[in-house]
Amino acid sequence: MKSLLYKELKLSSLAVTYFFIAFGLMTFLPGYPILLGSFFVCMGIFYSFQFSRESNDPLFTVLLPVAKTDAVRAKFLFVLVVQGLSFLLMTICTLVRMILLSRTAVYEQNPLSNANLFYLGFCLVMFGLFNLIFVRGYYKTAYKIGVPFIVYCAAAMLLVGVDEALVHIPGFEAFSVTDFSFMDAQIVGLLAGFTIFAAMTAAAYALSVKSFEKLDF
Repeated sequence: MKSLLYKELKLSSLAVTYFFIAFGLMTFLPGYPILLGSFFVCMGIFYSFQFSRESNDPLFTVLLPVAKTDAVRAKFLFVLVVQGLSFLLMTICTLVRMILLSRTAVYEQNPLSNANLFYLGFCLVMFGLFNLIFVRGYYKTAYKIGVPFIVYCAAAMLLVGVDEALVHIPGFEAFSVTDFSFMDAQIVGLLAGFTIFAAMTAAAYALSVKSFEKLDF
């Protein structure tokens, strides 16, 4: 298992995937739908899946003396490593904004969503959607990635739209705070995002294993 994970991190991935983790810094951008940063991180992961397909990595992997289940698990761990590192960066940026920059004019007057715990919850949902729609879709064939990615893009843009719409709906002021106001609600939002992410990822993994086991190379 350790060797398979090493293969995913070093051989089956592109350097650009790790560079895309830096899109977590978009958390600092005012007047911009910052949730797109998590979408771009997933796009970076997509490029590694594309590289894996072009290099016939699925076929190479099943020829190794390893279980297909372990191959899927290693790929999911690779995805989770990238998502985890980017989420850590987004969390640090969010806390800097909330603690040190919450009274900055560009953030207080920001007409779009702000960086707070709700934002982090939405980032987790964005990652969960990628895992459930794209990664799970990839393992239906281990080669056809266009349709799953297009479907994911549509779902991601819908999520961004919902995130940005909420800050303009009366009664949802908590979604646009720049500090630790409405802390109880913010914590609930973050936990809800984590729960959705965990459920989506667990379902994606189970379905991916089931599909990959049925594939005949």
